[in-house]
Amino acid sequence: MQREQWNSRVGFILAAVGSAIGLGNIWRFPYMAYENGGGAFFIPYLFAMLSAGIPFMIMEFSLGHRLRGAAPKVFSKLGQNYGLRLEWLGWFQVFIAAIIAIYYVAIIGWAISFFSFSFTQSWGTDTNAFFFKEYLQLGEHSPTNLGLFQMHIAIPMAIAWSITSLAIFTGVKGGIERASKIMMPLLFIMVLALIGRIIFLPGALEGLNYLFEPDFSKIFDAKVWSAAYGQIFFSLSVGFAIMLAYSSYLPDKSDINNNAFMTVLINCGFSILSGILIFGVLGYMAMEQGKALTDVVSSGVGLAFVTIPAAINLLPAPYILGPLFFLALVVAGLSSHISIIEAVTSAVMDKLHLSRKRAASLVCGIGFIVSMAFATSGGLLLLDLVDYFINNVALLASCFVELLILAWLFKIADIRDYANRISEFTVGHWFDLCLRFISPTMLAIILVKNLVNTISEGYGGYPMRDQLILGWGLIACMLVLSLFINLFSKNNDEV
Repeated sequence: MQREQWNSRVGFILAAVGSAIGLGNIWRFPYMAYENGGGAFFIPYLFAMLSAGIPFMIMEFSLGHRLRGAAPKVFSKLGQNYGLRLEWLGWFQVFIAAIIAIYYVAIIGWAISFFSFSFTQSWGTDTNAFFFKEYLQLGEHSPTNLGLFQMHIAIPMAIAWSITSLAIFTGVKGGIERASKIMMPLLFIMVLALIGRIIFLPGALEGLNYLFEPDFSKIFDAKVWSAAYGQIFFSLSVGFAIMLAYSSYLPDKSDINNNAFMTVLINCGFSILSGILIFGVLGYMAMEQGKALTDVVSSGVGLAFVTIPAAINLLPAPYILGPLFFLALVVAGLSSHISIIEAVTSAVMDKLHLSRKRAASLVCGIGFIVSMAFATSGGLLLLDLVDYFINNVALLASCFVELLILAWLFKIADIRDYANRISEFTVGHWFDLCLRFISPTMLAIILVKNLVNTISEGYGGYPMRDQLILGWGLIACMLVLSLFINLFSKNNDEV
């Protein structure tokens, strides 16, 4: 069966950028920069982008384009060339994508709800109590004691699933590419419009000073370099099947190197724009409340759904700027969710030889049902625990193993030569150096540190039983299932 293809280069780049740009860019990057030396953080961040982000993206674009398949098919083909069975790694990455998609849709659902609240600022003045008590109805629950089902959370999650399903169901050209061509320009326009207004508010420039003022003493701190590499891997959608799937739909004549550079640079540029937006708002908020900026800054869910609504209450014309901000969050989330589900759907299509519509119905149907666990009173706790183990253990381990196999077991120079043959400009031996030495070393340091901390201290004060079941147990199940599929796959399984 003829594999689908992107209609245009712009469509592919916007889809890849849409995958890379997600909710994490808007709240995680600004806080990471602030915590790790402000303007000085950009030095290790840019080095991580050049030594890890761009080479990794070129590698995954090349593999997907050359071997024409989703992650399991790509690794199966690679292994066959060397007499090895590597399909399990592809399935492990697909399971990572599937789990992220299932909980990520809950955050998109929250953003959809807050988009509707933002027209009237119905979250009131105590945004912390509103989000955690009134909206999430978080009580004495745990990740394994979820409490009551919350219809007001389930409905916006169902809306998010409907939009994603429509894009996946319609295909690469008709659905994903068309959605990306609308969503990505819209996202940039909204963020630029917000910046254009917020930058002139009193206190906004002081907020930007907090973000960009360099603390060069931090450059010699290993934790800062670790944070920079961690941010690059988290934000680029590499290592969990997405870019392999997307690049498998590229036409034969595709400029791999150029596409990879543009995808990474646009993503990192958007992260910096997000920093300007968030810290402009926080600087204004600090001045209005007579607080130090350090007293209003927060990361993660607290920034997006507690601090920002409180800031919107203070803004001029909140009924315009509020909806604009939360619509930007929704668009960023949906573009990433579509790409994650596509990675899973394309793997199911390759393996079970199903039509796109059947595979999409199967994946989205199961995903929707399982995701309803996050539409409960304890959904936030379940999300927090699963997200930590998937991102800080499973995803980093997947990237590390992929690099070891491709850079040391196989000839990484062959991938570089392939990319150079079909690209307008070539990359040199720095590509090999980065993927064989620099990136694996940094990944190993981050992964070992995370493992040691998690094993010795646990995470978030959650009961050890919950961490064993929903953290270590979940990762073990993913690995066993991946190995099981690998074991019972025929060597000639049409790969």
